Amino acid sequence: MAEHQHPIWRGHLRLALVSCPVALYSARHASAELHFHFINPKTGNRVRMVTLDAGTEEEVRRSDLVKGYEFKKDTYVLLDDADFERAKIDSSTVLTLDKFVAADAIDPIYYDASYYLVPDGEAGQDVYAVLREAIGKAGRVGLARLVIARRERSVAIMPLGRGLVLHTLNDPKELNEPEELFADLSGGKPDAAMVRLAMQLVERQTARFQPADMEDRYEARLREVIEAKLRGEEQPEPEEEPDRGNVIDLMTALKRSLGEAPKEKAPARRKSAGSRTGTRPAAARKAPARRRKA
Repeated sequence: MAEHQHPIWRGHLRLALVSCPVALYSARHASAELHFHFINPKTGNRVRMVTLDAGTEEEVRRSDLVKGYEFKKDTYVLLDDADFERAKIDSSTVLTLDKFVAADAIDPIYYDASYYLVPDGEAGQDVYAVLREAIGKAGRVGLARLVIARRERSVAIMPLGRGLVLHTLNDPKELNEPEELFADLSGGKPDAAMVRLAMQLVERQTARFQPADMEDRYEARLREVIEAKLRGEEQPEPEEEPDRGNVIDLMTALKRSLGEAPKEKAPARRKSAGSRTGTRPAAARKAPARRRKA
C-alpha cells in the first residue's frame, strides 16, 4: 500500500523515551464511488466553476491564491507557508502516547476519520512491533495529539492486525447536544413482555460482523438506473416507502416477527336475558319448596 499512496503525515510515535519513525496513510479511498458533474441541460456541456475576485469580479487562478484571516469586516491578514511553519508545535511531528484508556471507554460518536499508522522505513520496526503488541495485550487504546490539515486533533491509536490504526476524534464542542432531541422521549419503562420478545429477535439475528454488511445498496441501485438509461431500457420502479403511521399492534408484530402466530381470542360468551337484568337465569334459580300435604 505504501508504494502506491503518499503519506499524509510523517513523524515519530513516542511512548516515554521510546520512539520510532512512522507515516500516516488514509484508510479510505473514494475512487470506486459514483461521481457526478454539473451539466448545462441546454447544451450538454459541463459547467466550469470559476474563481472570481469579490471586488473586481475578475477571474483568478487557484494557484495564485493565498490564505487570509479576517480580523475585522472585509479586512484580512495574509499567511504564507513560512507563517504556518513558524506555528508548528510538538504534535506537528511527534505522536506522543501520553494516556491509555479501556478499549470500550470511547463513545463511538467521538470517532471521526481512520488512518493506517505504519513504520516509516526499516528503522524502528522492532519498536513499532513492541508498542503494537503491548497495546493489544493490555486491551487499551492510546490517546495522543496530532496536527493534521493545520489543526491539532485528538487521536486514538489501537492495534489492527499486524499494524496500528489511528482514528481522529471529534471535539465535544463540535458535536450537537442530544438533550433537545431526546427531551420529548418517554422516560417510562416499556412493557417487559415486549422487551423480552424484542430481545429474542436481537439474539436470533446476532451474527459475526462482516465488511459486506456495509455495502452501499443505494449506489448499486443507482448504477442499475444509469445502466438502464444508457441501454435505453425501462427504468426500475422505486421501492415503496413504508407507512410512517405506527398503526399496528406492537405485540402482534413482535410475535409475527418471531414466527409465532398470535393466539386468537375466544369468542365472548353470550349473556342471557337474566344476566342482563341483574337476576340469575331461571335454570339457576332455586325451585320453591313444595308444601307438605296435610
